[in-house]
Amino acid sequence: MSGAGEAIRVERARKPRATHGFKLDRGLLKKQPRVGDLVSNGSGLQIEATSYNVIPQMWGDWGNVGDSVLISLPKWILEIGELDPDIFYTNRKGVRNKECLSLGVDNQPLFHGRTAIELYTDYMQSFKDNMEDFLKSELMIDIEVGLGPAGELRYPSYTKNLGWVFPGIGEFQCYDKYLKADFKEVALKAEFFKSGGTYKTEKGKFFLTWYSNKLLTHGDEILNKANNVFLGCKVKLAAKVAGIHWWYKTESHAAELTSGYYNLHNRDGYRPIARILSRHNAILNFTCLEMRNHEQPAKAKSGAQELVQQVLSGGWLESLEVAGENALARYDREAYNQILLNARPNGVNKYGPPTLKMYGVTYLRLSDKLMQQTNFNIFKAFVRKMHANLDYCPDPEKYYHFTVPMKRSEPKIPLEVLLEATKPVEPYPWKKETDMNLDVTGFLDYIVAIIVRIFKLKVN
Repeated sequence: MSGAGEAIRVERARKPRATHGFKLDRGLLKKQPRVGDLVSNGSGLQIEATSYNVIPQMWGDWGNVGDSVLISLPKWILEIGELDPDIFYTNRKGVRNKECLSLGVDNQPLFHGRTAIELYTDYMQSFKDNMEDFLKSELMIDIEVGLGPAGELRYPSYTKNLGWVFPGIGEFQCYDKYLKADFKEVALKAEFFKSGGTYKTEKGKFFLTWYSNKLLTHGDEILNKANNVFLGCKVKLAAKVAGIHWWYKTESHAAELTSGYYNLHNRDGYRPIARILSRHNAILNFTCLEMRNHEQPAKAKSGAQELVQQVLSGGWLESLEVAGENALARYDREAYNQILLNARPNGVNKYGPPTLKMYGVTYLRLSDKLMQQTNFNIFKAFVRKMHANLDYCPDPEKYYHFTVPMKRSEPKIPLEVLLEATKPVEPYPWKKETDMNLDVTGFLDYIVAIIVRIFKLKVN
């Protein structure tokens, strides 16, 4: 489950049995520019749970599709931006996005003599120092490293606060002077995405390769620093990839391209990301697990189901642990069934672990609406189905969540080897429906199980 804020307390009596913990993000960043003290000490965190995932958020957050939130960058960063606005992502109209720093300044010493990468490293080191007790407790099972807007490895190509409306394709974010200097010829034209348009020309391919490769390098550098900071800690790193499902069923995949995912029918834009994560033994965290194509407006040209299948398959093909979450708040059986299907695409294996299974699923999010009795009862039934109708087991090793000291990342992967993963491969097959269907019958099964458990308690 996911909650946000600095002081969260969930009573065990209200925590659904068989949920294993909580994901915490936002609210821990201090505002001063001094090195070594960028994170509050976590004294406000009061969590009763068997484990939790943490997102040390190194960026602002202007929300996402279906997620309204506004968290600013620290004031001292914004003050530097007043003098040098090119530290922020910029579109072709000159609109600056102040949600996060441009990856063009990753290695520019513009922040009191320090580079952006050094700031991110300082932040993670400060997080480790201030959260030492939590790390030693071994309840913290993974740390999702923020790599961009909303913590995701992407460009901020679609931002509602700057006028974007779903399902718009968004805009390329490479017009700050630092990225323009890196790419001296801008390959953008008004007709870029038309059928047979610029994106298919040699110039277009060159631009899109550069644009996506910069994102890969950015993520790789930050994860490498994170690995060095948390070396020896009994946690795993994780990185989140955005679910840009709109325009997936078009020739150009335009919304993915502007976000930095160079993904076409003849080019896989996600396996190279998975290959980078494999070097750091990191978890790939994806989203929109609950979505089905027909639920989206026709004009969106959505391929949420195929996208999830492609990204998860790519992660498994690169021998990664794959995790995920729902993109929008949902409380209905149809959404839960889709999550169950994606969590075990080939169903339950009666004789051992499933052939394909997700490492973990985060449910977004803990709210008053979820706690309404009907919604909460359905949610508890969903949690039981996630456990294949088995009783709760608190031992994380039963779920293959072994906590071992983090090892140093593998050597850097040459770019040509990385880009070999762009060759399309057939995704793993998915069942049409989950074998743990949460229909009315499934819900009744849950009620019967509760009655049987109460009866056993009374007998004993």
